[in-house]
Amino acid sequence: MSRSRHPLLARLWPVGLLLIAMSAIQSGASLAHSAFPIAGAAGITSLRLILAAVLLIAIFRPWRRRIAPGAWPAILVYGVALGVMNFLFYQALARIPLGIAVAFEFTGPLSVALIASRRVLDLLWVLIAVAGLAVLLWPEPGLGHALDPLGIVCALGAGACWALYILFGQKAGQINGMQSAVLGVSIAAILVAPVGAWHAGSILLDPTVLALGAGVAVLSTALPYTLEMIAMPRLPTATFGTLMSLEPAFGALSGLIFLGQSLGTAQWLAIGAVMAASMGTTLTPGGVDEDEAHEAPRPD
Repeated sequence: MSRSRHPLLARLWPVGLLLIAMSAIQSGASLAHSAFPIAGAAGITSLRLILAAVLLIAIFRPWRRRIAPGAWPAILVYGVALGVMNFLFYQALARIPLGIAVAFEFTGPLSVALIASRRVLDLLWVLIAVAGLAVLLWPEPGLGHALDPLGIVCALGAGACWALYILFGQKAGQINGMQSAVLGVSIAAILVAPVGAWHAGSILLDPTVLALGAGVAVLSTALPYTLEMIAMPRLPTATFGTLMSLEPAFGALSGLIFLGQSLGTAQWLAIGAVMAASMGTTLTPGGVDEDEAHEAPRPD
């Protein structure tokens, strides 16, 4: 029987696809982290982007459609933001726990939502998010030393690039759709590849490293991009925004399960505060604009 005859299934299956996509993204980040000792964060970043670009070009074949001349400036900024964001996020991941890195990076889309709003209530969400981030900066007894400052700066920088990615990805996507996403990933690969090659050298051609890079590319880019492109048009704005707000929790769980990165109670609560602030901007009246809800897929 068709999904149209099962309303509950029609509502739940795109939610399931988005949850799988988020799980894949954070699993890919954990796999990338495990490869850092071999090829370094820069090397894995470049390998992931190169292989992801190849996969997406093969799947979506962007040459089949003419690119509108007016789309190129937005596509270029979108691609540069994507490349720098991935580079900075992996640099952060090499220095601080995955869940905390995602929480700091999440300040990017949260800032976009808050800046676009004119509601007094959003001051509450700002305060909640700032309080959560402040707690993350405070070392918790029994869990080692304070967070690496460079890792925090890299995660925040990745968040700023994520904000640019959203803004310019929307502009490019409105003109060329998924074709813009494929071109953006290709531009990011061209930008970051020389840096990764310089840092890692010929080790990037090692079969083991190539296999790890392919796994990261599939988990972090090809699979979630495909699932999100299917799920997003079928999800209401509030549902999409709320589910995306779960990203820091997925990151923390992935770090715990795959990397053994334990977090303290206060750190879990702080991550929850960042998630609550993001959910609040989406669910409270007058929140995310319907036209802005289904932005470009999650980039990490």
